[in-house]
Amino acid sequence: MSLALGSVADDYTGASDLANTLTRAGLRTVQTIGIPADDLALTDVDAVVVALKSRSIPAAEAVERSRAADAWLRRQGAAHVLFKICSTFDSTDRGNIGPVLDALRGDAGEAIALVTPAFPETGRTVYQGNLFVGALPLDESPLKDHPLNPMRDANLVRVLARQSAAGVGLVDFATVTRGPEAVAARLAALAAEGAGAGVADAIAEADLETLGAAALRHRVSVGASGLGLGLARALVAAGRAGAPDDASDLGAPVGGLAACLAGSCSQATLGQIAAAQALMPVRRLDPERVLDGEAEIEDALAWAGQHIGAGPVLIASSAEPETVRALQARHGGDRVGHALEGALARIAEGLVSRGVRRLVVAGGETSGAVVDRLGLKAFRLGPEIAAGVPVLRTLGQGEAMLLALKSGNFGGRDFFPRALDLMR
Repeated sequence: MSLALGSVADDYTGASDLANTLTRAGLRTVQTIGIPADDLALTDVDAVVVALKSRSIPAAEAVERSRAADAWLRRQGAAHVLFKICSTFDSTDRGNIGPVLDALRGDAGEAIALVTPAFPETGRTVYQGNLFVGALPLDESPLKDHPLNPMRDANLVRVLARQSAAGVGLVDFATVTRGPEAVAARLAALAAEGAGAGVADAIAEADLETLGAAALRHRVSVGASGLGLGLARALVAAGRAGAPDDASDLGAPVGGLAACLAGSCSQATLGQIAAAQALMPVRRLDPERVLDGEAEIEDALAWAGQHIGAGPVLIASSAEPETVRALQARHGGDRVGHALEGALARIAEGLVSRGVRRLVVAGGETSGAVVDRLGLKAFRLGPEIAAGVPVLRTLGQGEAMLLALKSGNFGGRDFFPRALDLMR
């Protein structure tokens, strides 16, 4: 196998988002969970997205895991590797984006890497180095209050400079509008000044195509799915990628029971849970009882057993931001986050043991915990449920499952029923 494009993604839902984007752009794409085993058959594939759970772990661990994934992709023939990050640049001043960028750039022998989290399709744009969510700078948007990685500075040149060992410069919008040659020249000028990263502006899809064409001149880049779109279109235009699989055909129907789990505290997910209450039974976990022991998990599974035979159920640990902050103040942020993610992962395992074969999960960290607990290794991509969220069919497993792994902020209010309608 020789890959046109490899990607190391720092969380599972972000990996699904990217894999979905690459598939829609014309690349035959597989998403793996961690570095694939040698016996995982990957044929007729243009791109592989290796999903890690490295966004919120210590920076040194994130670097080690990312370098190992990058090395595997290089062994498969990937000439370019995208380090896939969140379109809201989830990262504290300690990392992890900067340290991983520095390591992958060094391993690739590159002086500089292009960086942009822009994805205009989902309302994420970058102008003069500042990241916007819709019309609001990142640090004025609701996303500034992420429970693990709050973002209080919209200027990505400053943010990345606090993390990276090398300098950081700006590839401004005026440069981007002049095309790939101008972007490449600007990156070369920044590298000559000692910068190791060039944060690039982008406010429309055409800008992503420009940046993708420029980034392919190097062996590594950093960005969200928008940059993946630009890279994919550049590869297709150059005749270096094949036709996509029929994304409407996931193979034989899976059937079985269906359930939804929600761990995100984003306003989007909270609205989706509220809307789902009119359509299916919903049970909200008591976080204090989760922290106390096993009883809340057992009770939730018993509740699901009473309802799931009649149709899908939804179990949620999601809560309003002020409730989350109060819990974190009493018990510590890490303890609360890990406990709730772990509880939903164990509930997922219990649901699967009871016959659930169609599972919808909301929340990036929650999705990672669930996939790890279930031991899932790789996915084939199916139809798109919402922008950045495809149906996934397990590969290399025994009995097939269908999943949807959703970043907290993605999807409309009808996300849960829409996902279930597409998972047959």
